[in-house]
Amino acid sequence: MQSGIYVSLSSQMALERRLTTIADNMANVNTVGFRATEVKFDEMLSKTGNDQNAQIAFVSQGNDYLSTKNGELAQTNNALDFAIKGDAWFAIDTPVGQVLTRDGRFTMTDTGELVSVKGFPVLDAGGAPIQLNRTGGPPEVGADGKIMQDGRQVATLGLFTADVRNGFLRYENSGVTTVDTPQPVVDDPEISVMQGYVENSNVNGISQMTQLIQVNRAFESVSALIRDSESSMGDAIKILGGSS
Repeated sequence: MQSGIYVSLSSQMALERRLTTIADNMANVNTVGFRATEVKFDEMLSKTGNDQNAQIAFVSQGNDYLSTKNGELAQTNNALDFAIKGDAWFAIDTPVGQVLTRDGRFTMTDTGELVSVKGFPVLDAGGAPIQLNRTGGPPEVGADGKIMQDGRQVATLGLFTADVRNGFLRYENSGVTTVDTPQPVVDDPEISVMQGYVENSNVNGISQMTQLIQVNRAFESVSALIRDSESSMGDAIKILGGSS
């Protein structure tokens, strides 16, 4: 009987974890470049009693992972707005080090440095800040990320890939830092840059609301199961106590 309570508690912990990720996703449904957090749950088996063949199935607390689905592209016609087609990231230099982001809303400083909306330097493939010619012509960026001004190349937007399955941390909504070292993209036909566009959040608000309802109902069902188990245990204790 106690095993049933433990299984129910493990389920509640997993549901709470999922509820947290759904809330975060919903809060960023309009965040440019945001990628939704999903949770993978695994079944854990534990032997019970003296019977080696008898096992109890628990659910793990879950492991977070990022959805790699691309968000919709929105045309802005701004020469310093960029979106990535494919599974790659821009890189910016922040107080915590290099951060990956899909938010390509960049601006140029008075000194010609290309920076993010928070003012962090945008990096090239070599990890160096991108410097533009402030007095030059409008920058033109090709699908490969090469930045041209007045007919000559002045820089290249850094595009990076990273395996987020080995761990990641959020940084200011759309940014992430990864356990694995990001690698620059080199001649990948499936990855390209689009100038004058930004990528919207890939969160599906309707889907997340549906999941939220399902999680709440599941949590209520598990809570009811725990109450029934506790009531049954209490009745059993009273009966056993009375028979003695």
